[in-house]
Amino acid sequence: MLKTKLVSSQIKAFLDDDIDCFQTIVQPSVLLGERFSMQLLYVDAGEDRLPLRPICALNIEGDLAEYVTVRDVRNLPVERPIDPQKYDEQYLRTTPGLYPDILTPLRYGGKVVIARDKLRSLWIEVDVPKDFEGSGKLSFSLAIAEAVAGDTGFIAFEEQPPVSTDTVELNVIRAALPEQQTLFTQWFYPDCLASYYDVEVWSDRHFEIIENFLEGYAKRGRNMVYTPILTPALNVLPPYLRKPCQLVEVVVNDGVYSFDFSHLDRWIDILDRVGIRYMEISHFFHQKPVQYAAKVYATVDGEYKLLFGWETMALSDEYIDFLRRMISALVAHLKARGDDMRCYYHIADEPKPNTLEQYLKKKAAIADLIKGYPVMDALAEIEFYESGAVEIPVPVTSSIGPFLERGPEELWTYYACNQVVGYSNCYLSMPSWRTRSLGMQLYKFHVKGFLHWGYNYYNNRASGDAINPYLDLAGEDWVNAGDTFVVYPDMDGKPLESIRLMTFEEALQDIRAMELCEKYYSHDEVVRAMEEELGAPITFERCAHSEDEMLRVRERINRMIAEKVGR
Repeated sequence: MLKTKLVSSQIKAFLDDDIDCFQTIVQPSVLLGERFSMQLLYVDAGEDRLPLRPICALNIEGDLAEYVTVRDVRNLPVERPIDPQKYDEQYLRTTPGLYPDILTPLRYGGKVVIARDKLRSLWIEVDVPKDFEGSGKLSFSLAIAEAVAGDTGFIAFEEQPPVSTDTVELNVIRAALPEQQTLFTQWFYPDCLASYYDVEVWSDRHFEIIENFLEGYAKRGRNMVYTPILTPALNVLPPYLRKPCQLVEVVVNDGVYSFDFSHLDRWIDILDRVGIRYMEISHFFHQKPVQYAAKVYATVDGEYKLLFGWETMALSDEYIDFLRRMISALVAHLKARGDDMRCYYHIADEPKPNTLEQYLKKKAAIADLIKGYPVMDALAEIEFYESGAVEIPVPVTSSIGPFLERGPEELWTYYACNQVVGYSNCYLSMPSWRTRSLGMQLYKFHVKGFLHWGYNYYNNRASGDAINPYLDLAGEDWVNAGDTFVVYPDMDGKPLESIRLMTFEEALQDIRAMELCEKYYSHDEVVRAMEEELGAPITFERCAHSEDEMLRVRERINRMIAEKVGR
C-alpha cells in the first residue's frame, strides 16, 4: 500500500523512519516573491503492495502549479555525523549511515520510482510570483505509469488512476518579500572545481563551470564571493600546496614585476551577469601556520613556478615588496573598472591572541594601500577589535557576546567546525530547524553579514588530496559531515543543491520577512513576538528546538504582516 504525506521542509526523512511519525503540513502562509519549500513523503509498506518497483507519474494541479519544481531527496553515506566528544541531544542521529541531503532531478523524464519499505521524499519548491493573484491550493497525485507498446512500436508510459492524492492550501499574503539586505559569503573554491572536473585552471571550460556554480550561488542569497586574487591561503598545511588558482597572473622579467588582470576581468563579468554585488578579496597572508606568506605562482623569465612557498616568511622583505606592488596595481585596475568600492579585504584568517602583534605588523605593511576600503577577518577574540587591528570583526557565533556589547558599526558573524553544542550549524545530522534558526539570531542582533567557509570545498584538511564529495562529506574525517560543502558537482558541470542549501535560503527569507514586519511594528515588537513563540529569549546559543517552534516563529511574523496589509 502506498502511503504519502505532505510535510514541512524542516523534516529530514531517513529511509527507516515511520511516515506516521511526521505531522502533515496545514495551510502554511507565504509572501509574494518567496520560494516556499515542503516535502511529499512516500513509502510502499504493509499489505496490498504496489507492483514491484513501480514508476509513478506525478501530477500537480492548482493556480501555482506552473511555479512548482519537484526534486528527489537522495541519501548519501555519512561516516562522521558528529564529533564524538562534542554533541547534544538535538542531533537527529549520531551514528554512521545513510543521511538525506542531495536534491536531484526526477528520473524517467519526471517520474517517481517507488521502493518498498523505504521512506523517501520529494522536495517541492513553489516560486511564488510577486504579482500572483490566484488561489494557493495545490494537489499532488501519484499514478502508476505502466510501460506499454505504442502505435509505432515504441514503448510508452500509460498512466493508471491515481493511487494517492495530497493537497495543501498556501495562504498567500498580499505583501512582497523585500530585497535581501543581509550580506552572505560562503567561500567558493575554483580550484576544487578544476580538480573535480579535471579541467585546466582558467580555461574556457573552467570559467563555464564557475559561472554555472556562481549562478546557483547567487540564486540562493549569496551576494558576496571569495575572489582568489592569490591561490587561497586556507586549509592547507605543509608540505602540501593547493592547486595553483590565482586570478592575477604574475610575470617577472629580469627582476621586474608585471601583472595581468584579464582573468579577474572575466571573473567580474561573471559576477555581474549572475548578480553578485561584492567581492571578498582573498587573504594576503597564510591562515595556519600564521608566519608564512600566501603561496604565489609566477612566470619568471619564461618559466612558470612557485615564487613564494613554504620557505617564505610572511614579513620577509621580498614578499612585502611583492604585495605592495601587486596590491597597488590591483587597486588601480579595480578603480579604472569602477569596481573598487565593491571589495572587502582580508589580512589573515582566524588569528589567535598570541599572533596579535604579528597580525598588526602584517596589516601595517599594506594598510596604506587599502585605506578607505572595508577590511574584515574571521576571529574569536575581542582584542583584535579593541586594538584596532580589525575594523569589521567577524566573530564566531560562540564568541560573539563581547562584540555585541561593544557594538561595532558593522558586525558580522560566522560558524565553522566547533559550534556543535547548542549552536546553529549546517551538518547533515542536525535538524533543519536548527540550521534555519540562524535567521532570527542575525535579525535580533542587527548582524550585517554572515560568513561560512564551505560552499564547495572538495579537498581534505591539508589540501593534500581531493575527495569524492559523494562518498566523503567530512573532509576525510576532519569535520562533521556537511561542514565542507552545500552543493554537489553534477556530471554536466552544474551544481546539485542540498537540503542544507535550501534551509540557508529559508533563513535568509525569514530575515527579509522580519524586516518587512518591522515596517509596521518596531524591531523590539518583532523580536518579542518571536520569543513568545519560542518561549525563550533568542540567543546564538538557543536555537529552535523543534519543527513546530521554527514554523510557529515564521507563521507569527506572517500573521503580523497580514494584519497590516489586509490578508
